[in-house]
Amino acid sequence: MRIDPELAATVAAVIDEGTLEAAARRLNVSPSAISQRIKSLEQQLGRVLLVRSKPAAATPAGEAVVRLARQVALLDHDTAAALDLGEAGERVVTIPLAVNADSMATWFLAPLARLSRRHPVVFDVHRDDQDFTAALLESGTVMGAVTSQSTPVAGCRVSPLGVLAYEAVATPDYVARWLPEGVDAAALARAPLVDFDRRDGLQTDWLRARGVVADDLTRHYVPASHDFALAVVSGLGWGMLPAVQSADALADGRLVRLGDPVISVALYWQQWNLRSPLLSEIAEEIAAEAARVLA
Repeated sequence: MRIDPELAATVAAVIDEGTLEAAARRLNVSPSAISQRIKSLEQQLGRVLLVRSKPAAATPAGEAVVRLARQVALLDHDTAAALDLGEAGERVVTIPLAVNADSMATWFLAPLARLSRRHPVVFDVHRDDQDFTAALLESGTVMGAVTSQSTPVAGCRVSPLGVLAYEAVATPDYVARWLPEGVDAAALARAPLVDFDRRDGLQTDWLRARGVVADDLTRHYVPASHDFALAVVSGLGWGMLPAVQSADALADGRLVRLGDPVISVALYWQQWNLRSPLLSEIAEEIAAEAARVLA
């Protein structure tokens, strides 16, 4: 059974935009036309493709259709560019990618900016913890991801990017107030810390390595990489910052190190195992930037 690319693209548009109405505006059709296209494809396949929630979500069958739509759009772009088809070769293609917050805040956006100057491409960047970005590849939501997972997702290939090294840091005033006798287990059990969110285990891992039970501690939650660093620099609590993010504040004395261990997070690039010049160039540009910035 052949799936109509236009119908598959409609499903992808609903997932990208979140609602049938927004997808209709993007595709310049009526919401009823969007609904009819989806209903037609669901009847053809004998499967429900979308959960009509807000935002709309893809079922497992819908994820497969979205993945097909993204692959067709990418191959259309590559073919038009290879054949030098004029305006067709300049048609903008959307590339959805996933990345962890600290990479996005420190090094990931620069290669995307360079790529956007060379190609008619827009990037739809999804932010999640590096332990969870691979799931966005599995669902077909994104074509490539920065992840901590070294085992390839089904249908993807993987390559190492480098290591993001995290150090425990705090302001001198914070240390004077909360750790005046030194960075020992008793003082750390009372000192407030900053977590990115409730899935952030870096601070807890560092405490456990120093023999501190990480239950019932005072935790502030600041779920944005730049704001997380700002919270630490402002003295809200201590936190684990990537060396590339804390270097300036350590150099000018706004922050001090609390001591070992340094926690190293190995990062990998995973992308669809699809022969695409554009996707390959994206991977090369990201790998080159990672080699320059990461350990």
